[in-house]
Amino acid sequence: MNILITSAGRRTKLVEYFKNEFKDDGKVIVTDCDTLAPALYIADKYYIVPRIDDPEYLSTIKEICKNEEIDGILSLIDPELSLLSYHRDEFEEIGTKVIVSDYDVVETCFDKMNMYKFLVNNGFKTAKTYDSLIAFKEDYNMDNIDLPVFVKPRKGSASLGINKIDDFEILAILKSKDNELLIQEFLDGKEYGIDVYVDIISKEIVSIFAKEKIKMRAGETDKAVSIIDEKLFNIIDEFVKKLGTIGPIDVDVFEVNGEYYISEVNPRFGGGYLLAYECGENFPQYIKNNLEGIANKRNIGNYRDGIYMLKHDTLIIK
Repeated sequence: MNILITSAGRRTKLVEYFKNEFKDDGKVIVTDCDTLAPALYIADKYYIVPRIDDPEYLSTIKEICKNEEIDGILSLIDPELSLLSYHRDEFEEIGTKVIVSDYDVVETCFDKMNMYKFLVNNGFKTAKTYDSLIAFKEDYNMDNIDLPVFVKPRKGSASLGINKIDDFEILAILKSKDNELLIQEFLDGKEYGIDVYVDIISKEIVSIFAKEKIKMRAGETDKAVSIIDEKLFNIIDEFVKKLGTIGPIDVDVFEVNGEYYISEVNPRFGGGYLLAYECGENFPQYIKNNLEGIANKRNIGNYRDGIYMLKHDTLIIK
């Protein structure tokens, strides 16, 4: 039972967790285009591959899957999710299960404007979002929204290109330079990261783990504490069922005046998943079970609250 984790980058601890679960039955193999990606040197075996936008990338990954008899493949970066999902049939023809949601679901998650429309159309609270400066100005003049706002790329990840703006002239300048930028309501409240696992076989939600974010660094959760909140669980349960993801996903939520607002969705392992694993929410084991043809049983909120995660520096010498 071998698994391939692509674009592994710095996610060394996650690779360790997979090794813990697969050690008696198979190998954890990783790839990256950077020879100095730390996760390469944690895995059982690694490959240096082209960038994901290289014409030879897909054929390289498929060849690795054949040679290493890979049972399941997953990626840790957003831009690659659509690629793997789109070519799902090609991987499954060679016996490799793509642990990524369907292509249209991934594309909805990756496009923040489309995700906003999905949330609104399905009755979920979310931050007001505008792709037009004119539309924002109309609501602003009617006191339906106020400054400050967030400006962010329509398609982006790792919090790149996100800026908090409290001046209308600066906002207008930014939009004139890049019309694809979105204007999003600033939600002033607690921020939560929700790790969810949807069983690949049964398509049922089997795990929901919630953590309050205490500190962020480079778009990832740096410090957090586990929480248990049935109201939040129910909202996430309903949302994920309607969205239709499979496997591991990461949902960002804000709490403002006792109401929960869904912000963004990453249909992959989030950077803060490490706390979920340490609290017993074992997604690598769920994946292993699914690859073995075993459906996981639903188990929501069966972990301790008040458990803190504190990321810190370590190193690899080569």
